[in-house]
Parts: sequence; structure tokens; C-alpha cells
Amino acid sequence: MRCAPGGGAGAFRARRGVTSPQGRADASSLETPPRVTRALGAGFSPLPALLPCRAAAVKRLAAACASLLLLPGRGWHGEAAGARPSASRPQQTAEEAPPRLRGAASGPRRPENSDQSSSESDAENESERVSDYHKLLALLKTVPGTEEEEDEDESEEGDESEAESNSEGPQEVGGTDEEDDESDVLGQEEVAAKDTIKQALGQEQADETHNSGDPKHGAIEEFTDVKHESEFSLETNFMEEESGDYSTAERESSSSREVSEEKPLHYRISVFHMDPYRAHMNKELEKKEIENISACSKTTSQLKWPTLGQLVFSSVTQKLKTFKPDKEMDLERLHLHKPLDSTWPKVNSQLLSMLNKPSDSPFTLLQRELFCIMNLYKDLLYPERAPLGNGEEIRQTYCLHALNHVLKANAQVLSNNAKRRDQKLGVDNDDFRDQGLTRPKVLIVVPFRESALRVVQIFISLLESGSKKQIDVSNKKRFKGEFGSDPDEKPPNLKRPEDYEAVFAGNIDDHFRIGVAVLQKSMRLYAPFYSSDIIIASPLGLRTVIGAEGEKKRDFDFLSSIEILIIDQADIYLMQNWEHILHLMNHLNLLPLSPHGVDFSRVRMLNLNNWSKYYRQTLLFSALQDPQINSIFNKHCFNYRGQVAVRNVPMTGSINHVVVQLPHVFRRLESDSLVSVIDARFQFFIDKVLPEYRDAVMSHTLIYVPSYFDYVRLRNYFKKEELNFTYACEYTKKSSISRARQFFFKGERQFLLFTERFHFYKRYTIRGIRNLIFYELPTYSHFYSEICNMMKATNNGEEATWTCTVLYSKYDVQKLAAVVGIERAAQMLQSDKSVHLFVTGENE
Repeated sequence: MRCAPGGGAGAFRARRGVTSPQGRADASSLETPPRVTRALGAGFSPLPALLPCRAAAVKRLAAACASLLLLPGRGWHGEAAGARPSASRPQQTAEEAPPRLRGAASGPRRPENSDQSSSESDAENESERVSDYHKLLALLKTVPGTEEEEDEDESEEGDESEAESNSEGPQEVGGTDEEDDESDVLGQEEVAAKDTIKQALGQEQADETHNSGDPKHGAIEEFTDVKHESEFSLETNFMEEESGDYSTAERESSSSREVSEEKPLHYRISVFHMDPYRAHMNKELEKKEIENISACSKTTSQLKWPTLGQLVFSSVTQKLKTFKPDKEMDLERLHLHKPLDSTWPKVNSQLLSMLNKPSDSPFTLLQRELFCIMNLYKDLLYPERAPLGNGEEIRQTYCLHALNHVLKANAQVLSNNAKRRDQKLGVDNDDFRDQGLTRPKVLIVVPFRESALRVVQIFISLLESGSKKQIDVSNKKRFKGEFGSDPDEKPPNLKRPEDYEAVFAGNIDDHFRIGVAVLQKSMRLYAPFYSSDIIIASPLGLRTVIGAEGEKKRDFDFLSSIEILIIDQADIYLMQNWEHILHLMNHLNLLPLSPHGVDFSRVRMLNLNNWSKYYRQTLLFSALQDPQINSIFNKHCFNYRGQVAVRNVPMTGSINHVVVQLPHVFRRLESDSLVSVIDARFQFFIDKVLPEYRDAVMSHTLIYVPSYFDYVRLRNYFKKEELNFTYACEYTKKSSISRARQFFFKGERQFLLFTERFHFYKRYTIRGIRNLIFYELPTYSHFYSEICNMMKATNNGEEATWTCTVLYSKYDVQKLAAVVGIERAAQMLQSDKSVHLFVTGENE
């Protein structure tokens, strides 16, 4: 095999990563090809071997530098940050160092060359070397993106020969005929060298961006935008004076800031002493406060607001004090970032007109109280989200809060970039700690692509100032194609309840994730996660990226610095897979496994101390109160600002919406613990309930089973007992479902096992029901009345023989209250009797 000129066998071994037994590359591997040495002249020593971490980019950059004749021997610092300077070159001063190095070397130090002739040559040309380096540094400062992280690791594989650097570097960068592997690179003009450096750095950024969002971090191959990396980079952009108002906040006097921070944070919502974002993120917690939060030693108080109703406020670090929302919302006192203060009234006015509500205020009554809590960065649980009612009000409110947070955070970074640019190099300042360990700040979890589409549309509307000029949105057409619904696809001509139509409108694919970057007047869709400000994803889409323990391809570092977590329509995840939500919560705000190019001098101390979860705000919106949702809010929310939960009790239950004349028999089963109630319910059913329905007279019996695991257990028991039954679950084929419905309607099957998830996704009307058994109370209270009212679909004058039996335990308090009302539920649970009878119907 042909070796590079002057390199010999040592150069070949160095190219392949082979080293000598002493751990050093052969001396011949560091020699410069003869023609290049002659062209450089006697005053130049060989170019040192480059490190492997970013070998391709460094070789391209080195070739461009060589074309300027600015590289005297060992004058350019090729080592990674933290590597020991070689004795054969002068040590770098603070002023000579690059603006920032975002990573530190983690590998062994690179072997030093002990060539005496090189040392003497360097000593003789020291003055020339320093001046030439300054020229190179001045050139690099004019190229955007030169602050990218330099070599991080040093290994044996990195001891490549100079012959390879000179012969391969220009080919990888330029791709033109003029850039030959050796001598032609020396005749380049300075302008051509600038273009080469730009192209090299741009290619390296594109490679890094692609690697951060490529399929190796997830289970599926997906599109990520790598073209607009430099345009949306927080590191290389600066604040435009007319684009934001953060400079105004920066001009606040330090004295007033200190006074505000000394004041307790339990001040009334109606009074904002300072920007809520600054008050929240600049708060420095003490170790004792962290210990109290971890111990969950919270104090609670109950409040009542005009629209939200009964609130339960709990906190560890703050003193509980009554606070009330403003009767009138002043946008100036909300500290909305530009242009939100001007676009929000215009965007929300459309919703106000649709809801036929007065437009004298930019918020509805519900939005006003919700945003008051959000803007104070408290955790919020709102279990009264209605798809047909306040769903859009809530979505627009949390979109406003999320975008306001991102704009303020990015404006702070860009403003500090300008300050760092103007200050002297080498001066450390903790005032510039304005970032997390990774860039994503907001995570919005939604169930379907249609929900993600609406969220992005709200973001775009809020960023447009209302003028004729629209903001620049990258990949907008692709986004609409993938997340929008096909206009030619017509829904089946089937009658479904209105709430079903509202939930399953548009594109209902539940496997997706997308990164959104927002910078001043532009938005970037499909941004790689580590270049995104906002991540919008479904639980399944996140689970395939996070992976499970033991999997090779998994990544959850992008969740390390989430500052706002929004879980919308949480009740739907109970119907999808709640384990995905639990898996997500267990991987939030963990220390990342790799630095991902972060500049640690800009990272907040709260992130470095691994205290991110104590600053994270969690917003949970659900259509119902459920113990699993409450568990997320109680066990995974550690916000030092406190938690606010809406706890309105249902005075009337869904049983009042049953229109058929039907006796409802509620039978209470006893259990010692929540774990044992599963077995206790099954034993109670097969011993006391099922024998009453085995008689042929009790045909057409539908058994409603909320849990799929209980359904499998019952199905196996029915098969073992050879009972005459059929079944319909979410995994049953469409043809089998049709046969099962037909068999049940004609009476050829006595029992029909019917899962709650099947009803949630299909909403079929089951005809022929004469007897109902609710193995457990339904998750959605209105499902109870829907199933009962199915009996009127086959009204043959047999109302007198219809029956309905419901099993419940003391652990079903919330579900029972939603069905019969809070007062009746309390009586049923406290009563000595285990059987209670209710009769519904028009002739009651």
C-alpha cells in the first residue's frame, strides 16, 4: 500500500491508530512531506499531529490556516482545553485564548515531540510566531461559529501523521480541483481561506447537529433541520435592541433588585415587585430548604377563587398567606416580553368572540386566574379541562406562559453575549450564568399530532406582531403536511358524542416529537433537541427516545434542564399507556451523561448543583380527578414556589343523566389495602355476583371492565369455566367485533366482556343489553350514563327486567363521587350496609 511521502511505515501506523510500544507515534509520522517542507521554508517546523475528537474539522481548519502561511511549526494550539502546553512552544496567554472552550479534555495527554531542531527553530522565530497567531485569531473572530468546542478527548487513535493532515484535509473541505493534497493549498488567497474556514466550521456544526438529533437517540428515523443551526444558535447571536425588552429589565437598579429578593415570595398575586421570571430563576435556595423540600414537609391551606373555585395551596419554603387574583388584568404588570404584550390581545380576541364573551379584557375569567398562578411559577393541577368547553382557553394560556418564558430566557442569553463580547478576554464573571446544562427549557406533552399543530399555530400567532410582515418559520410546509389532517379524508358517517368528536379531531397519531427553536423574530421547526427551546411530544414519542435500562440507543440528557413541564389532556394518557408518563417523570432533571458542548461558565449554579427539579414548574391539565394523576402531582413536583391544586367536589353525579328506568345496585366490597383490592374484587365477583347471572334468564349481560389486566383475568376464567361469552377489547379485530356484537344482540352469547379503552376509542352503541355489571367504576364518569342509556337502543317493553350492578370499594372515593355525587358517596362509604339501591328513569 502506498504511504504518504516522507511518512514511511510510521505514517501508515499513525493513520491507522497504531503506536509504538512506548505509547507514542513514530517520529516519522510527525514529519512533513518534503515538497511542503521546501515550500514552507527553513523557518517552519512540522505541523503537530491533530487530535481525534473532531479530527475532520480540525484537519480542514488546519489546511486553511496553512494556506495563509500563518502556522509556524507549533504556534497554533491544537490541544484540547486543559492539555499541558508543549515545551517547544510558548505558553498561551489569556488574551491569545479563543473566546470560549465549551468542553474539557477527558482523555490522556497527547505525546510531546522531543525533536531538538524543532525547539531551536521555534525559539528563533518566536516574535514572528506571535504576530502570525494574532493574525489568525483576528481572522477566526470574523467567522460565525468559531466558538465551537475544540478537541475534548485525546487517544492513541489521534496520533495521525502530518502527511495525512495535509493530503486529506483540503479534499474534505473544499471539494474543488484547485485544492490539491499538498502544494496547491499553499497558493490560496486570504479570501478563499476565509471561505474554506467557514465551510469547514459550518460542516462541523451540521455534523454535530445531525448527530444530536439522529436516529441513534431514538427508535425511529426522523427529519431534523440542520440547515439553520447558526441562525438559531444562542452562542453566536446577539440581542437586537428593537426585538426585546430584556435590556430594560437589566437596567433595573441593583439596590431595588436586592430589596425585592429580600422580600418574602408570598406577596399577593396582584402585586409584582419585579419580573416573575427573574424572581423565580434568581432565587438561591439554601441547603436546608432543599432538605425540607425533599422530605415533603409541606404546609397546606385552602383558598376559594371566583372562577377556579376551591384551591389547595401547599408549600415548603414559603409562608402561606391568602392571595387573590386581580379583578382587572394589566398587561404591563404581567411583564410580558415583546411582542407578546401587543399580540396576545389580538390572538385571544378571536377566542373571546367565539365564546361570546366580552372583549374589554384580554383574558377570560378562567384565563386570568390560571395565568396568575402560572406567572408566579407555581405548580398547577387543574382537573376540569373540558374538550367542548375550556380546552382552547387553557391551551392558549399555557402557550402564552411558555413562550413568554422562552423569550425572556433567550433574551437574557443574547444580552449577555453582547456584554461578553465587549468585555476583556479572560475575565470571569458569574453574572453571565444564564443557561442550563442543555438548551431545552419547556416540554409540552400532548396526546395527538392535532394538539401539537394547534400549539405551534398559537406560537406563530403570538410571535407575529400583527403587521403585514410575518415571522420566518422554517419547515412550516413540512410541519403542516406531517401534523395536519388530509382534507380529502372524510370521517366515517357515524354518530358519535360531541366530546368524542372534539378529542379525536384532526390527526390523531400518537407517536411524534418535534423540537422548536425561537430566536427573536424567527422560529425553527424540527430543530434537533439539543438546539431546541421547546419540545412538543407525545408520551410514546418520548418513550422511544428515552428507551429503557439496558438499551444501547437511548437518550434523555435533553430533559436535564427542563424549567417548565406542561402535561395537557392527562386523562387521555390513562387510556394510552400511563407507564410512559411515569417513565418520563423518572428521567426529568437528571444530570446529563455528556456535556453536549455546554459552556460551563454560563451554566447556572442551580443546574450544576443538580437542583433543577426544585425550580421546575409543572402544569397538569386533566378532564377528571384520578389517583394516578394526583400521584404525579404529589410525588414528582418539588417546585420551591409551591403547588396549587383545584379541588372542586362534584355535587351531582353522572347518574342523574341516565334517562332509562333502571335500578342501580351498588355493592361494596371490603379490602385491607389498595394492593389487595384487585384480588378482593375478582373473588367477590366470582363468588357473589356471577352466580346470580349464570341462569339463562339473565342473558344479554354486558360486563364493563376498566382495566385491561382485569379483563384478561376474567376472559381466562370464563374460558376455563366454559361460559357462553364473547368479548370486545381495544386489540380485537374489526371483523371479530362485528361478530361479537351480532352474537350478543341475537342472544347467542350470554355475556359480553367490554373494556373501557374499547369504548373510549370506538364509542360503538351496543344493542341488546338487558343486564349491566360494572366490574369497577368507570374512569370517565359520563361513561356510566352512556352505557346505561344504551339500553334504550333496543326498547322492547322489557324495562321491568333490566338490572344494573356496580362494584366499588373505599378506595374508589373520587370515582364514586363523580357518579352519585359527593354527599351520597360519603353516606355509602360510612354506612354499615354494603348494598345501596338507586332508581333512575323518566317515570321516577
